[in-house]
Amino acid sequence: MMEKIKKSDAEWMTLLTPEQFKVARKKGTERAFTGATWDNKKEGVYNCVCCGLPLFQSSTKYESGTGWPSFWQPVAQENVALETDRSFFSIRTEVLCARCDAHLGHVFEDGPKPTGLRYCMNSAALQFEPKAP
Repeated sequence: MMEKIKKSDAEWMTLLTPEQFKVARKKGTERAFTGATWDNKKEGVYNCVCCGLPLFQSSTKYESGTGWPSFWQPVAQENVALETDRSFFSIRTEVLCARCDAHLGHVFEDGPKPTGLRYCMNSAALQFEPKAP
């Protein structure tokens, strides 16, 4: 079992930009086609912006056409937590960092093979770590 990281909003605000705080800690969403990594094609790992937990490999990233970084599977299923999201008059599956509960985005069942899943994430909730040369 992963040890949880808990911080107050004031502590998170000193560690994150206002956009990162709004998205990751307050369940916000960045505008489509505006995030730093939605069209990133470099090799590497996408980590949680709050706690650094590895979440997605670039090898599972694909162009979904939505304007947000999309992946067909996480680095490890235990690194993400899923919760039912009933906001905005719909029912969706929210994706959270399993270690610090940062809001990452949502997962949908309209992705490519082999999983058929689309983890639609916010760039502001991810920190890209390029593959070492």
